Amino acid sequence: MKIKEATIMVTRRPVASARAAVVVAAVPRERETSVRAYYNRALRKAAKEKRASIAFCIDDTGRDDALLLPATKILAQEIFRLLHEDRHSLAKIFVCVNGPRAYAACKKNVLGYLNYIEYKLKSPFLTVDTIIEFKGGIVLIKRSNPPFGWAIPGGFVDYGESLEDAAAREAKEETNLDVTGLKQLHTYSDPRRDPRFHTVCTVFSAKGKGPLRAGDDAADIRLIDPRDLKNIEFAFNHRDVIKDYLKIKEGKNVF
Repeated sequence: MKIKEATIMVTRRPVASARAAVVVAAVPRERETSVRAYYNRALRKAAKEKRASIAFCIDDTGRDDALLLPATKILAQEIFRLLHEDRHSLAKIFVCVNGPRAYAACKKNVLGYLNYIEYKLKSPFLTVDTIIEFKGGIVLIKRSNPPFGWAIPGGFVDYGESLEDAAAREAKEETNLDVTGLKQLHTYSDPRRDPRFHTVCTVFSAKGKGPLRAGDDAADIRLIDPRDLKNIEFAFNHRDVIKDYLKIKEGKNVF
């Protein structure tokens, strides 16, 4: 199978090109943290050395399934993490197995598991919005892409990024403001709130600092009095989000 331009293979045969590969012996029988660190170090070493391939050798001799099955799934998790989080030159990842139980475990817990989390796991998209308090009002941006309308600045969370970092980054990109005092207000998860697809959005409030300017993704930008929402065409559920924000500021228990 292929993930992020890297091909992952489970084979009963030795690695064809040993010179191109970092060969990692079977992991010792240790705790989960040690097993994970072992695989993680090997993958990151290969990435750092700009290797084209890496091979993991899994032998089921003398191993019971209580050790073999978790170890192969941990290997899959670390492969997934490297391919999605780090820069690397790996084109091929071999899992070379010796023994029928090792082969079955790797087919299920490496290839099967990677296929599930990469291609079949249909999770909602994670997003953040930030109600930015600035010069007595709050900042709205006019969306240049559908769904159109005025919106609280925000966007998608990148893989490996915290919600807080994503909120600060999106605020900067869309308004040119630096935000301080981020406070989490609520997470909105209604599948109908976004007409494109299911998004789960965590909303923050913050203070804005700097020159206000619309980013490349915004058609316009404005300050509004949050108590005067008349004649504003909002995107998503942002009118209701701002109403919730006002109630929270008044000390009301909204949720």
